[in-house]
Amino acid sequence: MAKLGVNIDHVATLRQARRETDPDPILAARICEEAGAHSIVAHLREDRRHIQDIDIVLLRKSIKIRFNLEMSISKDIVKVALQIKPDQATLVPERRQEVTTEGGLDVVGNRKRLVSVCDHLQQKGIMVSLFIDPDKKQIEATKALNVPMIELHTGAYARAYAGRSETKELAKLKAMTLYAQKLGLIVNAGHGLNYHNTAAVARIAGMEELNIGHSIISRAVFVGLKQAVKEMLQIIKF
Repeated sequence: MAKLGVNIDHVATLRQARRETDPDPILAARICEEAGAHSIVAHLREDRRHIQDIDIVLLRKSIKIRFNLEMSISKDIVKVALQIKPDQATLVPERRQEVTTEGGLDVVGNRKRLVSVCDHLQQKGIMVSLFIDPDKKQIEATKALNVPMIELHTGAYARAYAGRSETKELAKLKAMTLYAQKLGLIVNAGHGLNYHNTAAVARIAGMEELNIGHSIISRAVFVGLKQAVKEMLQIIKF
C-alpha cells in the first residue's frame, strides 16, 4: 500500500494566529507518528506564515520517522535545509500572495537554479523530490536532474472530484505515474486530497506515498489528531 506523510503546517497556522505556544506542531508530529504515519511533512515558507525555523530544528531532533521538508529554492531556505539536513527535501514553487501552493514547480524553466540546489542538497545526503504537475515534460526534466523522486500535484484531480472531468484527471495521474516509474523515478502525490477523494489515488499502481495535511488537521478538530490519522490510513490501506 501507499505510505502516508502528514503535513503539520496548519497546526502551526493555529498557533501563529495568536503568536503563542499552542497548539505545538512538534507534539502534533509525535501524535501522527504514534498513529502510524510514515513521515512528517512541514513547509518552511519564505514569509514564515506558519512553520518557524525553530520548528524545523525541533522536528529534526524529535521524530523517528522520515522528516520531509517542503521548501522553495530561495537561497535563505536552502541554507536552512543544508544546516538542518532533513531526510527529504521536496522542492515546491512559492508565491508570497498565494494562500497555498497553487501548482507544480516549473522544472523546465528553472533548470539552471535547480541543478545547483539539488546538487547541494544531495551532497548533504538529503533525498530530493520535486513537486510537479502530472506532465511529461516536467517529469523528463526532473529525470535529467538526476533527482530520484517526484510528487505529483493532485490539485486538478481534487478540484474535479465528483465532476465530469474526474475520470480524465485520475487517468492523467495514472499515466504520468507509470511514465515516471518507467524512467526510474519514485512517485508520491499530494495536494487537495481528503477523506473522499484519496482512495482512488492510493490505488494507483506503484504509488509510493501520499502527503496530506489540511484535511487531516481539519478532521482532527472533531475526532482528535490520532484518530484522524488512523482514519486516513484506513482509506489508504483498503
